[in-house]
Amino acid sequence: MDARPGSVFAVIALVAFVTSVDNTIVATAAPSIAAELGLGLTATQWVTLGYMLPFAGLLLAGGAVIDRWGARPVLSAGLAVFGVGAIVGGLAGSAFVLITGRAVQGAAAALVVPATLSLLRTSVAPGKRPTGVAIWTASLAVALAAGPAIGGAVSEHLGWSWIFFGNVPFAVAPLLIIARLRVGRADPEQSSTLAPTALALGCAAMVLGTAALVGLGDHAAYGPVPWTAFAGAALIASVLFVHHDRRSHHPIVPRSLLRTRPIAGGLVVQLLWGLGVSGAFFFTPMAHQAALGIGPTAAAVPLVLVAVALVLATPFVAPAVRVFGPRATVAAGLIAVAAGLFAVAAVNHLPAVGPRIPGLILVGAGSAFTTPLTSHALDAAPESRSGTVSGLLTASRELSSALGVALIGAVLAVVARGDGLAVGYTAGLVVAGALELLAALAAALMLAPRTGVVREAQSDSRACSPT
Repeated sequence: MDARPGSVFAVIALVAFVTSVDNTIVATAAPSIAAELGLGLTATQWVTLGYMLPFAGLLLAGGAVIDRWGARPVLSAGLAVFGVGAIVGGLAGSAFVLITGRAVQGAAAALVVPATLSLLRTSVAPGKRPTGVAIWTASLAVALAAGPAIGGAVSEHLGWSWIFFGNVPFAVAPLLIIARLRVGRADPEQSSTLAPTALALGCAAMVLGTAALVGLGDHAAYGPVPWTAFAGAALIASVLFVHHDRRSHHPIVPRSLLRTRPIAGGLVVQLLWGLGVSGAFFFTPMAHQAALGIGPTAAAVPLVLVAVALVLATPFVAPAVRVFGPRATVAAGLIAVAAGLFAVAAVNHLPAVGPRIPGLILVGAGSAFTTPLTSHALDAAPESRSGTVSGLLTASRELSSALGVALIGAVLAVVARGDGLAVGYTAGLVVAGALELLAALAAALMLAPRTGVVREAQSDSRACSPT
């Protein structure tokens, strides 16, 4: 562990912020982008999905790439490509070019994000890792809070292109820091074990499944091709992926990790949490601008309150885990998120932002208590598999975000066709709340009750992992 912790923490903060803010910054700018480029609801969704899907799909291999080839070259290449994608997006004059730029950024983020988490696990002394986790969490929270506000203000006063141009400094700064670090050496014993067929099948399953959900909401999205064709193709790709990965000597998703209770439980719960919250989060500014007649900047305020509540509740998370354990803490947080979503749905018919605020604050505060999922799973991972587990965790989050946007968008579109956008948004909130309750049930059934179980699971996973 020869890296300077301060430099590593700086890289972690910058990467966590810029890759996360790219998920949220487009939400409040989406109506402006749609108006200027002439996009419908489906194309507007793909501006966000174009980033999320490559991010999630390539994360299946991103962690393995880092474990084999080292963090420094992967981080450097990923950040450079991320900056190029941002420039392409900013210069875009059509939906195709914009979505292409977003896809380039998503593919780069799939390498950069797990590299930073692996950097924390392998290059920082154990006693200082909690500081790194806190910086990572705080940076994500700042991105959650600042993204909608920045997106609204920039699109209203400078133009939406500057949302993407603003990413470039955040790619350059960590590149300069990384050039002076000695971290992430390659593992020659694992340098040729990537499984391109399984990777391609996994990515195809994600893209086709998401396309099916989008087509479910807009039957004319893909011309004469029905959404059921995409759903069937996604199912076939999923089955083939599982078949190939199970037979591989070097699987993308090692079964030994999935048998580790904190890791498997963390992946499932995080997937369900994001599936509900991310979709509702994406459509909130759009619904408020359309139904309440407010501008992008004002529409960002409710999402900022969600993030502020998350930040204010974070100091209470660690004491709650010590007293109640991660299982009860996470389950209670998810129940609070569900209650908040139902509360917003109950007042959505009122033509004002104020009645929505208590429910949104509850969503933010409850989400803070889901954060033990990441550290709970990483603590159970053997050091040699830290990059793989980091990739799996981030893939679960990004995949859930993409599917959440598509699913809630489908609900909104189907209901809005007959009853209007406001009623469609209410239905989407109810579905999202139901998903959070399902996540709470999964947490109660799958997560380890106490941190001691995590240490036992870590020992078990090391015993069954290859040496």
